[in-house]
Amino acid sequence: QVQLVESGGGLVQAGGSLRLSCAASGLTFSNYILGWFRQAPGKEREFVGAIRWLDSTTTYTHSVLGRFTISRDNAKNTVYLQMNSLKPDDTAVYYCAAARGWIVGISTSGDSRKYDYWGQGTQVTVGA
Repeated sequence: QVQLVESGGGLVQAGGSLRLSCAASGLTFSNYILGWFRQAPGKEREFVGAIRWLDSTTTYTHSVLGRFTISRDNAKNTVYLQMNSLKPDDTAVYYCAAARGWIVGISTSGDSRKYDYWGQGTQVTVGA
């Protein structure tokens, strides 16, 4: 059974930082696209960014460029979302997801429908 488990969420003041982790069991990330999405109350789920495991190629939505960084740890089968200069607008439940890299390209990784596995989400709250 495949499980993705996010951790690292919490409450932080504006301008602060958090690092989210997403660890997998029952799945090896070696040929997957790992995406981060978020959903704020009353809003649709939004793409944050993604990483192609094979070569660590990343892509981000414009609103987080220069503030968020996605990385991976091959030995731990874990992907990270480092979030700096956080803003109240970043408040949301953050989800990691995995898509088959031999089917999905990094250029189309923003489409949530292409992902096969999802974590349960972790809450990030940024105070003003």
